[in-house]
Amino acid sequence: MPVQKRHPTKYPGIYYIIGTSVSTGKLDKIYYIDYRKNGKRIQEKAGRQSEDMTPARAAQIRADKIKGRLLSNKAQRKAAEAAKNAEIARWTIDKLWSEYKASRKPGKSLDTDTLRFEKYLQGPFGKKEPKELVPLDVDRIRITLLKKLSPQTVKHVLNLLTWITNFGMKKNLCKGIPFHIEKPTVYNTTTEDLSSNQMKKLLGAIEDYSNIQIRNLMLMALYTGMRRGELFKLKWKDINFERGFISIVDPKGGPDQRIPLNGAARQILESHPRPQFKVKGTKNKYIESDFVFPGRSGQRRVSCQASVNEIKKNAGLPKDFRPMHGLRHVYASMLASSGEVDMYVLQKLLTHKDGRMTQRYAHLRDRALHKGAQVAADILKGFAAGVSKNNIVINKASEK
Repeated sequence: MPVQKRHPTKYPGIYYIIGTSVSTGKLDKIYYIDYRKNGKRIQEKAGRQSEDMTPARAAQIRADKIKGRLLSNKAQRKAAEAAKNAEIARWTIDKLWSEYKASRKPGKSLDTDTLRFEKYLQGPFGKKEPKELVPLDVDRIRITLLKKLSPQTVKHVLNLLTWITNFGMKKNLCKGIPFHIEKPTVYNTTTEDLSSNQMKKLLGAIEDYSNIQIRNLMLMALYTGMRRGELFKLKWKDINFERGFISIVDPKGGPDQRIPLNGAARQILESHPRPQFKVKGTKNKYIESDFVFPGRSGQRRVSCQASVNEIKKNAGLPKDFRPMHGLRHVYASMLASSGEVDMYVLQKLLTHKDGRMTQRYAHLRDRALHKGAQVAADILKGFAAGVSKNNIVINKASEK
């Protein structure tokens, strides 16, 4: 390839060659600088005339590079490459989230955490490494979010930040946050309960409702204490009629659990209809759904809100009573107040990962214990009264 002719300028060490403009295809002057640095001769491109480069500007660039105010083109490329590699090696919150997300099971829980991350964490923390965070960063987010979100929601957001950074530490990807993340205190001890009269009205409203799928869905929530999502995911294969157990798959993100199939729940399931659903792409082929309470086209149900709210209204229940989750509380409250189920058993029946969640029902258990203790006291008082009366009778007889 022939060497292009160099055209000198009036500025020392500045020359140009004739090339072609990248954008227009017309002839273009391409300016170069020629200088020595540390005894080494360097010749490098300064820029194109079509990109506003002039001999004077090229001369200024040459002077800055000789004096060390600018790096050579080669040094600049090395610095840019080093910066790029350093950025690749940085495990930012954004990158850690991508890896953490990939390790999670798809589902509603992950969808909710994704929304929380994108809405509340990605902006302020996404480009930072965990070790770069300072307490003030997290304090600002916590205080700002508490102005518009509940303490429980803010706690969920900050828990997610903790999980992401802990994931990075466990995988030896990065150092952790160098301080404890302070989270809001949540006084979440609300338990929804129904009086005997309210329970009768609710059962009557359920019985009168036309949709048997919704009727049985609500009764199963009441008789088993299962969560709404667990009932939506429940498949026929998860029910062992022979051994009397229901398998709960992935309960609220935890390991699979088993709960006993009691008589009332068994009776519901044994008589529960299994509707036929048309197979897509066929004319007359129908199959049963794998789900016990299927949604459209036999797929997993995603909602029952309209129906259960209608039943709640028909039963005249309080506005703040949550039809599905409230039934779980009713189930737990009945067991705790019976005095026949201890907190450990109740925890297992409710599939609580942490026993502290079950402690919200402890006061009902205590009430049953007090009631039992009072029964013992009444019995003993009866004995004492009888002994005293007999003594009086004996004393009178002896006097005779």
